[in-house]
Amino acid sequence: MGIAASCLIIVLVVCLLAGVPIIWSLGLASMISIILNPDLSLVVVAQRLFAGADSFSLLAVPAFMLAGDIMAKGGLSKRLVNLADSLVGWISGGISIVSIVACTFFAAISGSSVATTAAIGGLMYPEMVKRGYPEDYSAALQAIGGTLGIVIPPSVVFVIYGNVTGVSISKLLMSGVLSGLFCCLMLCVLAFVIAKKKKFPKEHSFSGKKVLKALKDSVFALLMPLIILGGIYAGIFTPTEAAAVAVLYGTIICVFVYREITTKELWRIMRGTVKSACNIMMLVAMAQVFAYLITYYDITNRIAYAVLGVCHTKIVFLLMINLLLIIAGMFLDNGSIILILGPILAPLAVQYGIDPVHFGLIVVFLLAMGQCTPPFGTCMFVSCGVANRPVGGVARQLMPFILVEILCGLIFSFVPAFSTLIPNML
Repeated sequence: MGIAASCLIIVLVVCLLAGVPIIWSLGLASMISIILNPDLSLVVVAQRLFAGADSFSLLAVPAFMLAGDIMAKGGLSKRLVNLADSLVGWISGGISIVSIVACTFFAAISGSSVATTAAIGGLMYPEMVKRGYPEDYSAALQAIGGTLGIVIPPSVVFVIYGNVTGVSISKLLMSGVLSGLFCCLMLCVLAFVIAKKKKFPKEHSFSGKKVLKALKDSVFALLMPLIILGGIYAGIFTPTEAAAVAVLYGTIICVFVYREITTKELWRIMRGTVKSACNIMMLVAMAQVFAYLITYYDITNRIAYAVLGVCHTKIVFLLMINLLLIIAGMFLDNGSIILILGPILAPLAVQYGIDPVHFGLIVVFLLAMGQCTPPFGTCMFVSCGVANRPVGGVARQLMPFILVEILCGLIFSFVPAFSTLIPNML
């Protein structure tokens, strides 16, 4: 590997370790590498930045973010909580299970883990504490439930992964349905076991009348994922157009039906979404420069030969990927990891005969889990902020749930049907 290619990796690693923001780390590494290569010009930076941003599929990112923000502030979250409470609140430790189920419902309309944790956590944390649950445990449940936000479609991270690797975004979105529901079930089982062991209070008895009332109140929220995913697979619109439909639908429901958002508040929500989306889009565009150089220097194939020499079987490779992504998720946000490692790992997986959609689900799920792992889990930080609790105490309560998600990650890695069954059916 030449000096320019080596500097691309070395400068990136040094910058990240020094705490330089990821977008500037990628840009600095790319520019130094280009300067050291007499065959390249800095014009490449401008060209690849433009090419990276000029993507129709990327329009889905700000649109899904806006739809999620509108629905989080438009009354849908509390209706979904009421529905979850009517369905599972009667089980031992029911309110803890309600938190996880409500996060699962909200994940199906938000596309964001952080938004899910903030929206559901703001409602469920005070309620759990009021009913006698430990504060750190209550905060931990909001964080772990929020991780499902980018697994269950619609998912902003699946859109970014598909754009970076060229895998079908529609199939990636559908790969998260069965996997997300299974993980939800496993987390609920653990919450039930903990509730039994610690003798947490049992809530109200089951009431079909209450379920029907809650279902009626939340029907508009539940229709959204059906409209989006149904429209995509019926050929009515693309995933990008589906994101625009989600914004329109969410606006109509929250402004004109529920009437919980005024036009002034809607404008404020849009401004906040634009700021968040700009950061992501700038990162995606800069990552395209880095990905171009990765391809130009043939780094992917070099790494592939090295990995093939160590990992002689698909099983060893998958175990290595699980370990790598768990560690990476502890220190970097999922978007950054996908943009850096996606162009490298996806071609490697194909060489081991792994379905691209299956591998995409593995990557996104493990990175979703990373949003709850110390020391830099974003969902963990959001939950601690909502609950005003120290990170250390919440992190300790998260450990059993993180172990369950690690187990789910291994199951998804070695049982491809969880990610490929629904996409192949459709």
